Amino acid sequence: MSATTGAVPFWRTAGMTYIGYSRLCASMVRSCLKEPYKSEAAEVEKVHYSRSKWSDGKQPKPSKFLNSS
Repeated sequence: MSATTGAVPFWRTAGMTYIGYSRLCASMVRSCLKEPYKSEAAEVEKVHYSRSKWSDGKQPKPSKFLNSS
């Protein structure tokens, strides 16, 4: 029995992926913080990314998005 198999049933039984579980844990920790740390953590939580769909072997100008979940 490996060391990681003991923790797997808890988040897997809940129907979650490890990424979802870790994201939930991080959200709970951020919600427990006091100001000004709470607002600083909220800024770090935001994710900026760009996406572009390639067509005919060429990349158009990417669209920029902000994901603040």
